[in-house]
Parts: sequence; structure tokens; C-alpha cells
Amino acid sequence: MLRALAVDDEKPLLEELLYLLRSDPRVSSAEGACDATEALRRITRALESGPEGPDGIDVVFLDIQMAGLTGLDIARLLAGFARPPLIVFVTAHEGFAVQAFDLKAIDYVLKPVRPERLAEAVRRARAQLGDPPQPADPTACPALPDPPAASARVPLPAPAAAVGTPTAPGPRRPAPEVTVADRTSDQIAVELGGVTRFVAIADIAYVEAQGDYARLHTDGASHLVRIPLSTLEERWAARGFVRIHRRHLVALGRIDELRLDSGTTSVRVGSAELQVSRRHARELRDLLTRHATG
Repeated sequence: MLRALAVDDEKPLLEELLYLLRSDPRVSSAEGACDATEALRRITRALESGPEGPDGIDVVFLDIQMAGLTGLDIARLLAGFARPPLIVFVTAHEGFAVQAFDLKAIDYVLKPVRPERLAEAVRRARAQLGDPPQPADPTACPALPDPPAASARVPLPAPAAAVGTPTAPGPRRPAPEVTVADRTSDQIAVELGGVTRFVAIADIAYVEAQGDYARLHTDGASHLVRIPLSTLEERWAARGFVRIHRRHLVALGRIDELRLDSGTTSVRVGSAELQVSRRHARELRDLLTRHATG
């Protein structure tokens, strides 16, 4: 069983990678680090603990382009240790492949990450650690050839273009939980691991901003979409969604309680308690009053 550390400074993409790793039965634990400093702190603790210690890490799934130290910088630092963890680079850029393999990376996975491609990286990590071979997985990617010389070009597939930009002819890989066109005006489509789901807007209790993404919260589940909260606010205003904070958009009819405490306002939506900013508090109270009286 693998103990994994995933490193990415984009929180939604880190959460997606951790979701996929934790869904793999061959991975016993998967923790995340959102920057190079935190990653190095955890790796140092793992090295001090030893391979069999409680903080041990077998493999690091490492983004390359991050603020501060890059993933390549981290890999160079780890190369100086006697028994560093294995490195799998997970990046949107194919141009660093030669450098990655020069640093003894065992795999180079392009974003957006496909579950079957990540499963192949996990298989390679287990093989490197001496785990017994597993039965062939028909969905796994074929093994890559040995890393080429530094002057050669690595024949990797081109990364998918950003949402809304044209792509060259050829297959396009799905982005993790990225919005696509609505199937009807009553639903919003999201993707997770290559599977498109249609979520009824009426089932969404509130929406949480996460950078350029938004997380849709339904009863007992959540879905990440690549669309700003301000866009959803504009689209869904007529459906009773109101902005209560720079981070939250709430379905008015799903608010169970409005709480006033020492000058602060919050609402309870199911089991979640969400803060209401001062600029939105008065408007929200008026809307709830009108909603309650029909």
C-alpha cells in the first residue's frame, strides 16, 4: 500500500488529485500540501521518521509550476537524500519532461488528470517499491519507453486547452469537474473523472467560491465547477439565489435560520452555518421577510 503526498498550489486541482488518490485501493493514505514550503516540511518529517515510520511517504505527486520553489526545485533537493520518496510529476506543461526524467521521476502525468492515467502512475510506484505485480488493467495506459536523452523530444500528448478556447483536431481529454453547457435551464452539468453529471439547480443549497471555481453544495454532496461565483449569481438571481458574502451564494428557500449575535449575522443552511457580510445583511433580512410572507 502506498503512502502519498500530493503537492499543488491550486486548491481545487489539489482536491481533485487527492480525491482520485484516495479512491484507489492501492493507496493507504494521501495527504496534500498547497505550496513548496509545506511540502518540504512534510517530506523532511517523513525522512526523519524513516521509511517505516508513522510519517513515512512513499511517493510524491508533484506539480511543477508553483509560486516560490518549483516542483523541479523540490525534486533536486530530494535527490541529495539517500532514500528519498519516489517522484511523479503532475503538470499541465509537457515541456519539462526531459528535466523531470533526468531527476529520476518515475512518471510524468499531464493535467487534466485522467483516473486511468493516474492509476498507471500508482502501478509504477508500487512496482518501483517492489510490490508484487497486479493483474493487467485494461483501462491503464500503456507503459512509456525509457526516458530519452536530454537532447531528444519526449512524445507526450498535448495538454487540453483551457475551457472555451479552440483546440487542434484530435481527442480532447476532460478537465476535472469543469462545467460544460447546461443540458436544460433547470440543470448544470459538471464533470468528475471523465463522467458528466447533471445536477438539478433546485437541489443546490448554497455555492462556495474557490478562486476561479465554485463548489455546489447539495444535500450530502458537493460538485466543483470552473465558473466564477459572480457568474452564477447573475445567472441564478431569478431562481432565488442571493449573495450573502464574497464567498457564498445561497438559495433563499434553503435558509433554515437567520442568527444575530453581537452584531454579526449568519444563516443556517442544513448543517452548514454561513457568515453574512455586513453589506448583505440588511438586504438578506428584507428578502427573507418578503419570502416568508409570500
